[in-house]
Amino acid sequence: MKNSILKNKSIKSFLDFFSRLSISAIFISSIPSKINDFERTVEYISSKGIPEPISSVLLVGAIICLIFGSGFFIFGENQKIGSFFLLIFLIPTTIIFHVFPFHQRAVFMNLGLIGGLIIAAIREPK
Repeated sequence: MKNSILKNKSIKSFLDFFSRLSISAIFISSIPSKINDFERTVEYISSKGIPEPISSVLLVGAIICLIFGSGFFIFGENQKIGSFFLLIFLIPTTIIFHVFPFHQRAVFMNLGLIGGLIIAAIREPK
């Protein structure tokens, strides 16, 4: 009887979907503000020493990574692609905005997300 609930294929499928949706929620919730406050976000990126024209390109790339990464991660057959898109967004964002100066809570939260995304990226389909 031990772990019998986790042997049920439909429950496992639901938990897998719910887990991917939960991980993606933080990324999805950040998309509207990046689009609606585009200029202000570019200014914030530029304040970290990145030239403004490059900041605009990076922000467009970030929005694309967030949209496609979340979509593939939640719904796509290729969840690994979604994981990679989200990692491409998350790793540099963590380094640029949270390591110098060190924001302990943000760094550790992002490390948890990075770990979850890496697990999703390397796991074998069942």
